[in-house]
Amino acid sequence: MLRRIVQVCFLIIGGTLGIFLIPDLLTLLKLNDISIISNSYVTAIAGAIIFYLITFWAVDYVTDFIKWLEDSLVRIPVTDVIFGSVGLIVGLFVAFLIGYALSGLKVPVVNTVAPILLTLLFGYLGFQVGFKKRDEMLGLFTSRKKKSGEDEGEKAEGKSLKILDTSVIIDGRIADICQTGFLEGTIIIPQFVLEELQHIADSSDVLKRNRGRRGLDILNRIQKDLPIKVEMYEGDFDDIQEVDSKLVKLAKLMNGILVTNDFNLNKVCEFQNVSVLNINDLANAVKPVVLPGEEMNIQVIKEGKDHHQGVAYLDDGTMIVVEEGREYIGKRIDVLVTSVLQTSAGRMIFAKPKLLEKAL
Repeated sequence: MLRRIVQVCFLIIGGTLGIFLIPDLLTLLKLNDISIISNSYVTAIAGAIIFYLITFWAVDYVTDFIKWLEDSLVRIPVTDVIFGSVGLIVGLFVAFLIGYALSGLKVPVVNTVAPILLTLLFGYLGFQVGFKKRDEMLGLFTSRKKKSGEDEGEKAEGKSLKILDTSVIIDGRIADICQTGFLEGTIIIPQFVLEELQHIADSSDVLKRNRGRRGLDILNRIQKDLPIKVEMYEGDFDDIQEVDSKLVKLAKLMNGILVTNDFNLNKVCEFQNVSVLNINDLANAVKPVVLPGEEMNIQVIKEGKDHHQGVAYLDDGTMIVVEEGREYIGKRIDVLVTSVLQTSAGRMIFAKPKLLEKAL
């Protein structure tokens, strides 16, 4: 369909140029005695035929360029397009006003060259100002809405948007959290995150490839099997290279919440006042609270670092160090909690066999 449209455009351009240029060309070649020179229909048909023949060579290049331009425009966020277009319109309007004022000077060079230069200069400047100042203008509009009390619903809607980053998708626990209903609202999957997942899934490293494929499987599960709304964000930020920086900017733009497992990204979000949910913080928060003196039934699975120590683990991965537990390796025993230590790596529980307590 696009090829036909391009060919029709070439025919129209060729016919139009044929009417205006072919008579002058024949006159230049001293062939002005030919009777068809005065027939605009004949010259139009001749120009259309010439340009139609050109399409056999140029149509592929033109269609490829149009498709590339279309893909580039689709990737640009709608706010960038809107504010850039507004800036372009303002710039062209200013150029028109200045050119209209200069037209009264009656200077031939100024009247012909100045409007063209002003149009190019102010059009470019207007687009650049509108494109680069979009965040400030958007924030200005948002602050005005807050003052008038009209954006409360919009703010609540924005906070219901949960933007997933690559780490939390690969981790996989986000699907179980969505299934339990603890994560409400709409899940946003940015296109650049999906591209990063595909890149990881195509890696030559086996571990990376498996992690990437697991992430893609998790996305398919969230989209198809879970009762939660999932949307794709097709836009991109070409002026930003890092995916983490793109996620922070997208969270600001949507006024949404970023869901991650990345500790550094979490700190960046806090510094830039972006709402963030960390799955690791959630996992630590829901671990069972254990107090000294409580009884537990565990299975000692390996030897500890110190002499006669045994090591066991809870279902959530919490390590239990059992004093005098080396002789119970491979057995299930009852233990008494002696102390609980919270470290940067997680929670660690110290205990001793209950049988040893009875013996004492």
